[in-house]
Amino acid sequence: MSNAVKTPAQGDDSSQQSKGWFNRFLATVEFLGNMLPHPITLFAMFCVAIVVFSGIADWFGLSAIDPRPVGSAGRDPDGVIEVVSLLSAEGLQKIVTGLVTNFTGFAPLGTVLVALLGVSVAEHSGMLSAAMRGMVMGASKRLVTFMVVFAAILSNTASELGYVVLIPLAAMIFHSLGRHPLAGLAAAFAGVSGGYSANLLLGTIDPLLAGITTPAAQMIDPNYQVGPEANWYFMMISVFLIAIVGTLVTEKIVEPRLGKYNPDEASIDLNDNNIQHLSDKERSGLKWAGVSLLVVSALLALTIVPENGILRHPETGAVAGSPFLKGIVVFIFVTFAIPGFVYGRVVGTMKNDRDVIDAMSKSMSSMGMYIVLVFFAAQFVAFFKWTNLGTILAINGAALLQTLSLTGPEVFVLFILMCAMVNLTLGSSSAQWAVTAPIFVPMLMLIGYAPETIQAAYRIGDSVTNLITPMMSYFGLILAVATKYKKDMGIGTLVATMLPYSMFFLIGWVALFYIWVFGFGFPVGPNSPIYYTP
Repeated sequence: MSNAVKTPAQGDDSSQQSKGWFNRFLATVEFLGNMLPHPITLFAMFCVAIVVFSGIADWFGLSAIDPRPVGSAGRDPDGVIEVVSLLSAEGLQKIVTGLVTNFTGFAPLGTVLVALLGVSVAEHSGMLSAAMRGMVMGASKRLVTFMVVFAAILSNTASELGYVVLIPLAAMIFHSLGRHPLAGLAAAFAGVSGGYSANLLLGTIDPLLAGITTPAAQMIDPNYQVGPEANWYFMMISVFLIAIVGTLVTEKIVEPRLGKYNPDEASIDLNDNNIQHLSDKERSGLKWAGVSLLVVSALLALTIVPENGILRHPETGAVAGSPFLKGIVVFIFVTFAIPGFVYGRVVGTMKNDRDVIDAMSKSMSSMGMYIVLVFFAAQFVAFFKWTNLGTILAINGAALLQTLSLTGPEVFVLFILMCAMVNLTLGSSSAQWAVTAPIFVPMLMLIGYAPETIQAAYRIGDSVTNLITPMMSYFGLILAVATKYKKDMGIGTLVATMLPYSMFFLIGWVALFYIWVFGFGFPVGPNSPIYYTP
């Protein structure tokens, strides 16, 4: 008679019940996600709904008392905000004449495309891939897990890089060290996707979100501007939090749970699973790219560090509101494009201007879906603003929060949890924020919080559940890589593996947010206020 302890895999009843409940939860998430139309179709439907609802609301005389002081910009003399119907001749004229300018004037469109042009040079030259491989493969065995998560977070600058290069590489590295390859995959996936918003540098996501936050804030304050750097400080410190938490979860929870790896579970020949180390030419390319980055950074510093710097504010001489901060997207472009081209010249992947143009063109050709999405998202944001529905909902929502005494910092816990839940079925960061920002940014501004702080809180909720939703665009790719090492790997197993990261990222990130913002009173970015004062 055997005295062996029964493991969950051997069929423990409670484990099976738990597995059954968890699978039902995953099936529900998939069902709800599959019920949703494509985000582009969703925005088109929202536009139609706003037009219809604005006509109904106008017929019923829906309105709200403007909370802004008398004489404020954009405030009507009678102090009443009324719904403007788009279901009328005037409304139809406004839609027809504004359709093109809504699209071309949508701030995230130009800023994201300009930033991406620079990132594309660094990516297609091979510089970003080489830098990620050098960071991970050059780390000591004790620091491998930390460097995998850390490099994965930084790879968010070029979103596809982490998923296509770093996640498979991390699995290979862990296997070569005698560790479970799925633990390496999980650690990299946690950094790339769970730490999506965090980064040491400004990336394409920063101007994208700021461009959506600004018109939402202008429903309350017509002159309010949110810059791409609005969350930079908080996102930088978040890199280290996510890296540390991701390392601890990998080594203390995920890897022990996976146990010792059995190569017989693989669906590929692991003998062919070789790791490509950096060549001498790649190391030389990275060295000269680093030198060029230092030169570019020094030249940029000359424009902003001295008191008479030409990119400081022309009237006040301050950094706040300066051309440097307003044009930060240009500097994102420059600091990626120049080192990327230098690297390409050294290693031979880029020889002339045609190679640079080809790299930019390839990235632009992959943005077709994004441009179509932006077209409909821009109409939705414009319609919401024209009708005053967003402002009225925000005023009434803020009044409800005040009635329930939910005006303190605790309101952000509910807000972050709401964003995390919405993210389970609407995985696109820009799509989700375009829907929620016009409601929640004005609402939380009315109870005293700055748009920059609200946006930072949103980024937490938008990131932490990326790991556990099959609706995430790269989830299928991750599952395909995982099945190479475990041929019977299913969605439920992958989500169960990633769930501890999601839980501890949420707890840790929310704690950091409260300590950083409300404990120490630190701003979330340069010149980013915590509170909003009309």
